[in-house]
Amino acid sequence: MTLDDIVALTGARIANGIDGSRIIRGVAPLDQARAADLTFIDNPRYLPLLADTHAAACFCSPKQVASVPAGVAALEAAKPYEAYVAVQTKLYPTALRPALVYGAGIAPGAHVHETARLEAGVTVEPGAVVGAGAEIGSGTIIGPGAVIGAGVRIGRDSSIAAGATVTNALIGNRVILHPGVRVGQDGFGYLMGPKGHAKVPQIGRVVIQDDVEIGANTTVDRGANRDTVIGEGTKIDNQVQVGHNVVIGRHCVIVSMVALAGSVTLGDFVVLGGQVGVNGHVTIGSGAQVAATSSVKDDLAPGGRYGGTPARGIKEWFREEVALRRLAQREARTGHKDTQGD
Repeated sequence: MTLDDIVALTGARIANGIDGSRIIRGVAPLDQARAADLTFIDNPRYLPLLADTHAAACFCSPKQVASVPAGVAALEAAKPYEAYVAVQTKLYPTALRPALVYGAGIAPGAHVHETARLEAGVTVEPGAVVGAGAEIGSGTIIGPGAVIGAGVRIGRDSSIAAGATVTNALIGNRVILHPGVRVGQDGFGYLMGPKGHAKVPQIGRVVIQDDVEIGANTTVDRGANRDTVIGEGTKIDNQVQVGHNVVIGRHCVIVSMVALAGSVTLGDFVVLGGQVGVNGHVTIGSGAQVAATSSVKDDLAPGGRYGGTPARGIKEWFREEVALRRLAQREARTGHKDTQGD
């Protein structure tokens, strides 16, 4: 790929006169880039690394063009990282979904039930199991050791990676489930009593819409009496728990170790930082953002930024943190506690 190709792809501009025929063969961080690599900078804290880079070219903002070393092509872009990702995607298209381990087609050692319906172009790798009545669309990959339960329906060009299990589910197109994902197992539902806890039958499904990606070892429980739903384009990190009857909107981002209790509802474009916990039956409005490690016990309005335990408006949380810090500092100086109001 030449610099001219990159300019055509991204709309960037070669800002320091380097020949557009220069070849780019890979991408790398500033401090690891070699002579045929492309890199980027979008944070001033990395300017010292830029000064020493051996890259062939670097995406940068207009303000950083002058900092690009001589001999390195300065690719001026309004959003350097977005331009870099566009090139990375072009150079490494197979990295967009889990790689095949064995090869295309139905592998020896795969077990596909005679009543399952697979369109042309489906890959089922060794040790995978496809249950009775399952339906899988063309271009979908079922990785080694994955289990697709009876009656599950999976759309086209999806990837179910090694060791994942999918039961009681309807999966859309271009969905990616990474290794160890669990979809459609029973939710945590019990009728509690003084003599013990009776299991509540879980009879709902999991519905995962198009273009969802779910990280390794995340668990998504089937609904108790209605469907658990993950909306189009939502991205879920590793080791997230999604309880029964949860409804997640479109294009949400959920970072690792989040726990969503049963019947939580998220609107569209919600962002939950790492280790956020959300109580059952809580609704978080569209566009809301919740800071890492927060605990959400009440409904949150759309579009707000929240943090803390319990989660409240981000400015209120910051003010409380500052007040506590000042109180602790005052106690440290005076050697005694502030007892005002006792």
